[in-house]
Amino acid sequence: MPVLRSGFPHRPARSLATVAGALLAVLSLLLGLPGAAGAAPPRRAPEPAHPGQDWAGSQIAAHEGTGAGSPAGPALAGSVEGVDVSSHNGNVAWSTLWNSGVRFAYVKATESTSYTNPYFAQQYNGSYNAGLIRGSYHFATPNTSSGAAQANYFVDHGGGWSRDGKTLPGALDMEYNPYGSTCYGLSAAGLVNWMKDWFATYKARTGRDAVIYTSTSWWKQCTGNSAAFGAVNPLWVPRYGSSVGELPGGWGFHTIWQYTSTGPTVGDHNLFNGAYDRLQALANG
Repeated sequence: MPVLRSGFPHRPARSLATVAGALLAVLSLLLGLPGAAGAAPPRRAPEPAHPGQDWAGSQIAAHEGTGAGSPAGPALAGSVEGVDVSSHNGNVAWSTLWNSGVRFAYVKATESTSYTNPYFAQQYNGSYNAGLIRGSYHFATPNTSSGAAQANYFVDHGGGWSRDGKTLPGALDMEYNPYGSTCYGLSAAGLVNWMKDWFATYKARTGRDAVIYTSTSWWKQCTGNSAAFGAVNPLWVPRYGSSVGELPGGWGFHTIWQYTSTGPTVGDHNLFNGAYDRLQALANG
């Protein structure tokens, strides 16, 4: 006769199949949660549709105006005249610019990870051959790919640096989005982190801290006026008028001032904030 034992009533053990089924159901739920392992990567914006129309200041002029006048008085003391160019300038008359007193140039090399300036060789090598100290810049589109991907693309397509006394460190052009949302659909923290990724990658590839091109108005709106870069990255700031005006957060002084988009020969003209030997020092690192 079976013996009855005191305690909890006996329940049959669940089958292995039942337990396995429950575990699979939980796993399926976890995989469906946002940000969980196996979730789809963030959607990226399409590659730029008209990169030939995007250059340093193209969106500054569109959003902030072209201003009037030119630097006067003390603003000219101890400074060096320069220009910046991109494919919209075509073949540049570098000897004309040299004879007018221009001594440095920045040339657009790339945009996102899909565009290279078709006039880059004539502009980059031509300025060097005419005697100018020159560098290259990248037009950023932070919503199309990572900062690291765009920095690597830039270095691989003309954005490198060498200590030859004639090559400036590369520059990152951060300005209003030509294709949509002003701040590329990113939060202030998201944009700051994207730039940190770009700058760290560029330095790892070249050994140099890159220059940043940006306007005070855009910087305030899109980064919350971040002070994260002022101690390291030289500032190239656009403001079209007779003075450089307020600087973005983190910088106590500017290195280059883009003061007009309607100057002679190529339009965009700049002043280096220092004498020629300081410009050479920036090139030499």
